[in-house]
Amino acid sequence: MDAIEHTRSGLRYESFEGAALDTWLGRVLGLEHVPLAPGFEHYDCRNNRLALIALTQDGFEDAVRRASGRYGAQRVAVILGTSTSGIRETELLYQRRNGGALPATTGFYRHRHNLFALPEFVRDYLGLGGLAQAISTACSSSAKAFASAHRSISAGLCDAAVVGGVDTLCFTTLFGFRSLGLLAPCPCRPWAADRNGISVGEAGGFALMERAGEGVVVLEGYGESSDAYHMSAPHPEGASVALAMQQALDRADCAPADVDYINLHGTGTPANDRAEDLAVCRVFGPDVLCSATKGLTGHALGAAGILEAVICMLALEHGLLPGTANTTARDPALAANLLLEPRRRALGRAVTNSFGFGGSNCSLVFARP
Repeated sequence: MDAIEHTRSGLRYESFEGAALDTWLGRVLGLEHVPLAPGFEHYDCRNNRLALIALTQDGFEDAVRRASGRYGAQRVAVILGTSTSGIRETELLYQRRNGGALPATTGFYRHRHNLFALPEFVRDYLGLGGLAQAISTACSSSAKAFASAHRSISAGLCDAAVVGGVDTLCFTTLFGFRSLGLLAPCPCRPWAADRNGISVGEAGGFALMERAGEGVVVLEGYGESSDAYHMSAPHPEGASVALAMQQALDRADCAPADVDYINLHGTGTPANDRAEDLAVCRVFGPDVLCSATKGLTGHALGAAGILEAVICMLALEHGLLPGTANTTARDPALAANLLLEPRRRALGRAVTNSFGFGGSNCSLVFARP
């Protein structure tokens, strides 16, 4: 909260594993040296280490334990999003190859690289036995985890769910974004007139969803859409993005005027911000307060959804709207009501947007109980 209140960015100009990328990263310091608990060493990879750090924050383990006691371990699901899971371990495996055969990898793919490695590790670590699901829809992955958990609880498949996601830095994404010309050589500046790309970050986060409980916030609605307009570019008019936001409002049974704040997907690329601005103004008009927080954290890819959902929850709980870090002069061609500086204001309802490559979109509506 202190970083949000004072708009203190975690982005740093640095290399990753010696790769010179001429960009700023949101890297979690010291993650290379985090040990997994005894008995879980077979899950050891950068992604699961970050998952462990996130699981041990804010009394989350105790909250899950209480839910498991109320409903039974078989009735608590684990539904998590990630875009690359532990692929960094596979990259390192090939680096150690030195032109020869790969070393023995018994169980390696399942517990470290496989997309399902994350929910399996979390389920095992928390001692749960219910439904487990991995969602990998690029940058909307961990936002879609909320929607999937809502459906699973409503269908009676579980009574509670650990939702969220984890994504960590790896060469696959870093060099991939560089090849697309999307890495900014400075901290990303969403909605700025001179915005020029993204800053990649890594993050892990979890939330506990229950059928009925003493929650800080309520997930009132969700909307999902897919336009498949292009592999890496958004629909220029933001048509499918607008559809996801309208679906979320419809499920929440609320009007656009009932929303007090929108956490924008706000990547800092010219095309993405322009398309999202058109969609937001089409659905909400130009007055609702918005901000983009990736200038604080970097774009956490498959974990962006949970990261920004948590920021919305904190905004609702504390009445603090984040500013848009690094952006000093907004693009005059964009019409959304962007906050450059944090603002104190009581909130009743907030929306968060997460949009992924291939046109995979998700919008969530959270409210105070």
